Amino acid sequence: MTQKKLSQQAELEMLQRESFSYFMHETNPKNGLVIDKSAPGWPASVAAVGLALAAYPVAVERGFIPRAEAITRVLTTLKFFWNSPQGPEPDATGYKGFYYHFLDMSTGRRVWNCELSTIDSAFLLAGALTAGRYFDAATKDETEIRTLAEALYLRADWQWAQANGGAVSMGWLPESGFIPYRWKGYDEALLLYILGFGSPTHPLSDNSYEDWASEYKWENSYGYDYLYAGSLFTHQLSHIWIDFRGIQDTFMRTKGIDYFENSRRATVVQQQYAIDNPHGFVGYGACCWGITASDGPGPISLEVNGVKREFFDYVARGVPHGPDDGTIAPWVVVASLPFAPEIVLPTIDHFIHEIGLKAGNPYGFKATYNPTYPGKSHNPYGWVSHWHFGINEGPIILMVENYRSELLWHLMRDCPYIATGLRRAGFAGGWLGTQ
Repeated sequence: MTQKKLSQQAELEMLQRESFSYFMHETNPKNGLVIDKSAPGWPASVAAVGLALAAYPVAVERGFIPRAEAITRVLTTLKFFWNSPQGPEPDATGYKGFYYHFLDMSTGRRVWNCELSTIDSAFLLAGALTAGRYFDAATKDETEIRTLAEALYLRADWQWAQANGGAVSMGWLPESGFIPYRWKGYDEALLLYILGFGSPTHPLSDNSYEDWASEYKWENSYGYDYLYAGSLFTHQLSHIWIDFRGIQDTFMRTKGIDYFENSRRATVVQQQYAIDNPHGFVGYGACCWGITASDGPGPISLEVNGVKREFFDYVARGVPHGPDDGTIAPWVVVASLPFAPEIVLPTIDHFIHEIGLKAGNPYGFKATYNPTYPGKSHNPYGWVSHWHFGINEGPIILMVENYRSELLWHLMRDCPYIATGLRRAGFAGGWLGTQ
């Protein structure tokens, strides 16, 4: 055992507090930018900034940060993005209301010749809207938060992002234009389409959602029928902000379930896959699962106990179709808590007390570990990632809070742009019927 046994609520509180400390210590206080991962010289991630903006309300409610300090941090962030360079220049911060995937932590300008990312911008805007809903006092600063959050959202030109097509482009490069990939097929872009449909200034065209859903894959795995996406995070990120319980679009009405139930099934499939363990990885079982896009010990091919294994670095791992190299991401299990607490809570407890994945880590769980990989770390249970990632820490804070209080869901239910976007995408029923 690595530490004294805690109650379930104490474990959840601890994970939220320690994960939030990432945003406290890995954020530039001058501009609100959040480092993508805890590595020296690394750039900021726009998606991590969005998650931080959504996490500040949770931190205020849980007593992790005074409201006044949270207001200062949120306002600094929103002012930076509103005033940052927007244009086609290759060293701008954004263009057409969208932002580059990675930004220099100090200057806030594009790095690594990365793409203008529609999905990461969507997470940023969702975080801004969350802060705008939460900070609702009539004070000068909170009024400015609401004004800036709305202005940032309304500036995004979703029609431009369709790149003369239906489904939204994944991104744009100032050197060559739109990249040749679109958001099609079930994934984390569900939130993106709802935000794009809800815009009163530059909304998506009616055919964009239909084009996205045209490549859905309905599958059966381990006895469960569900809308397939291999990496577990794809079944979670849109749910941070939107309560999909009881509301259905056209596709889900034909299947008789909602996206929340779909994510529950995907979560259970992950556990069943780990119990089945078709590739014989070390440690997999009822309390050891969580396969998603994540850091890993590769890339390298090794023979382990007579079996040739291919280990990957950062790739979109998934089940049941792979790729899978024995790498487990504890954060993605925690972020599944609202869907299947009966299997998530024992797994969290196992990670804390049996595997010791929190020991010595300032921000809660490290990103990943792999007990099959022969290159062991300080942890006797296998290779452990050196890093923490902002896009891992945020979902822990936010999805645990949705399980505990439904704070994010309640805030965004009252956001008119979310309700409009859902209706335009064909959603009906449940809480939407009471709005």
